[in-house]
Amino acid sequence: MSQQPEQTGKSARSLDQALRPGLWDEYVGQATIKENLRILLSAAKGRSQQPEHILLYGPPGLGKTTLAHLITKEIGSSLRSTSGPAIERVGDLASILTNLSPGDVLFIDEIHRLNRTIEEILYPAMESGVLDIVIGKGPSARTVQLELPAFTLIAATTRISMLSSPLRSRFSGGTFRLAYYTEDEIATILHRSAQILGIPADTESVREISRRSRATPRTANYLLKRCRDFAQVSEEVLDVKTVKKALALLEVDELGLNQIDRDILGVLIDKFKGGPVGLKTISAALSEEEATIEEVHEPYLLQLGLLERTPRGRMVTEKGYTHLGEEVPKADQPKLI
Repeated sequence: MSQQPEQTGKSARSLDQALRPGLWDEYVGQATIKENLRILLSAAKGRSQQPEHILLYGPPGLGKTTLAHLITKEIGSSLRSTSGPAIERVGDLASILTNLSPGDVLFIDEIHRLNRTIEEILYPAMESGVLDIVIGKGPSARTVQLELPAFTLIAATTRISMLSSPLRSRFSGGTFRLAYYTEDEIATILHRSAQILGIPADTESVREISRRSRATPRTANYLLKRCRDFAQVSEEVLDVKTVKKALALLEVDELGLNQIDRDILGVLIDKFKGGPVGLKTISAALSEEEATIEEVHEPYLLQLGLLERTPRGRMVTEKGYTHLGEEVPKADQPKLI
């Protein structure tokens, strides 16, 4: 199969950066959030003020980082990026804050992984624009207060429950939850990505990838690139038949489940008669970490209605049995509610 070379616009940019929307109109989905942010930014610009601090949360791959870039571009500022795990000491945060220029946007990804001591330093910086630094130890210790330039903090997290209440309350610009995408929205994103990558993908192929993308743009782009690779190496045209072959090789089925997703359902059916079973038991049966099952695989199975949680543990639903081609057991007793 002959393909056009990838057109990224800037050869130095990484592939993921090339696929990231650079304009508000190119950002698909999250319409309510986009409108709220547009009003927030326009109002701040009209008052010649710095936009207030913003918190974005939701599952990974839904566009939190992209929104941070678009907000920065919209207000004509520079973006300084870091992450919660990268800020290990108070001095790390102090260095970042004191090196900001007036009007900058500071983006902290995975902010829930900041330790509480560093959070304490962040509070006055967000509220009053000052940095309190303690110099010395013991009776001779003293506090020095440094004025910081006006800046906007945009924070992103996949675990908002792990943020302390004082930190959450300081995002005066708003807290926004990003939702999963519809199949049509994913298809629109894939058409744009295919054009950027020079992939001659037809509507049917794009729809097939969209159905298996777990309603997540990052996953959709990943599957598109892998289908492109398969077509290139196999010297086949990238049509829906080739897409199905490539996704079968990746063990991604028609609902977007991977092998571990199916193993979770399978072990519940084969070993535990569909449940209810506790998470620890499932973890032991699969030799997989509990956190991986609970945070990576389980949410999507619950979203599709293939799995349910009960007070006694996890259970496979009728839809889950049907998807694996298993016979749905007859109810011998009233179902747990």
